[in-house]
Amino acid sequence: MTLKKVLVVDDELSVRESLRMALKSDYAIVTAANAEEALNLMEEAAPDVVLLDILMPGIDGLAALERLRAVNDRVPVIMLTATQTRHTAFQAGRLGAYDYVTKPFELEDLKLRIQHALEHEALRAENQELRSEVTRRYQFGSIIGKSKEMNRVFRTIEQIAGTRTTVLITGESGTGKEMVAKAIHYNSPRRDKPFVAINCAAIPDSLIESELFGHERGAFTDARARQIGKFEVADAGTLFLDEIGELSAPTQAKILRVLQEKEIQRVGGTETLNIDVRLITATNKDLEEAIRHGTFRSDLFYRINVVPIFLPPLRERREDIPLLIDHFLKKLSEDHRRPARRFSKKSLDLLMNYDWPGNVRELENVVERVVALTDVETIEEKDLPDEVVNNYRANFLKREVLSGNIDFEKAERRFEEDILTAALERCNYVQTQAAEMLGITRRMLKYKMDKLGIPSRGDD
Repeated sequence: MTLKKVLVVDDELSVRESLRMALKSDYAIVTAANAEEALNLMEEAAPDVVLLDILMPGIDGLAALERLRAVNDRVPVIMLTATQTRHTAFQAGRLGAYDYVTKPFELEDLKLRIQHALEHEALRAENQELRSEVTRRYQFGSIIGKSKEMNRVFRTIEQIAGTRTTVLITGESGTGKEMVAKAIHYNSPRRDKPFVAINCAAIPDSLIESELFGHERGAFTDARARQIGKFEVADAGTLFLDEIGELSAPTQAKILRVLQEKEIQRVGGTETLNIDVRLITATNKDLEEAIRHGTFRSDLFYRINVVPIFLPPLRERREDIPLLIDHFLKKLSEDHRRPARRFSKKSLDLLMNYDWPGNVRELENVVERVVALTDVETIEEKDLPDEVVNNYRANFLKREVLSGNIDFEKAERRFEEDILTAALERCNYVQTQAAEMLGITRRMLKYKMDKLGIPSRGDD
């Protein structure tokens, strides 16, 4: 294990050597007798923590601190001094010192401060990395697609990300509505503020108001303590309400009031709280149809539908399927540290022609399942789920008939041949089992096999 590196900067040799002896079992120690040496070592040695004396000849510690921070503003610096004054401590803090220790110091106390400084920097670096990852991940350019429909979505995101207008995202389940909401948020001026998502369909109607607006202690039987609602949590950021069409009429009325007044009240409370939240909503329902049936408020619809974004189903943008598959294969390879896989041309054709009722979410699940259950570099037709293969056969024949490439009788014969052959293969050509699977007698199965020229054994 590599030791963390500590740079000790002090003009007194005795102090440098004392700290070297005291810390060498836990850290790699580098020393400098003055600010000039320290500045050179900042780049050469790349220390993780700096212990910097304030009272030094030439460039003193405060001036050295300012120059050190200019070279590297991430390394925590702990100031060492024989005199403690409030002004000096204030100056050190203003210039970016992490901590301030007065000589003579307790060794264990100094070790603890060094440990805290390292932990603080590790947490800062982790948060920075997470923030960078979030920003990279939710750039709208990383939403996969090259189709005309998706390019239209990208342009809309680009146009509205910097505004605070409300957005309604519509589309079938699994099309990626939450990812679009995140792309809008993380490309907006609110990117450093909270993004809060809630699925309205997943929360019982009796609890949804408490989830959205919070509640005071004693507001209802189980309210043993105050709870902050999602609107408060998302203050200055973005609140994403998925499946907004599932909300009851009373909750719809309260959300409308929030949009109009920019304020909320917790359930059971009397205090009015001002909030600044950008609202993005989504649904797979036809809200205009719901308005006609009286289950959704028209005034709320016009408030949330300022900018509509429609996400097309995957079957209407099939040219995006290879891009999505490549993305999922790469992601799986990186996540599980396994060799990259590929789909054969035939298996890719099957995936391209499947209708994907579960859209992008279903495609990702199928790719992950196939990769998990196979141990080959190239994924073939036999490795795909039955629903994908059988759907392709049916749809292929339908398209061939409707396009006039083959007549109905030929299509019917090929479909029947495909079904019988698939049943026989699954039952290892045991005709009794295949007939039972198909719900016909063995005599009828044999008659159809002879009529269609299907051999009795797989190796024929």
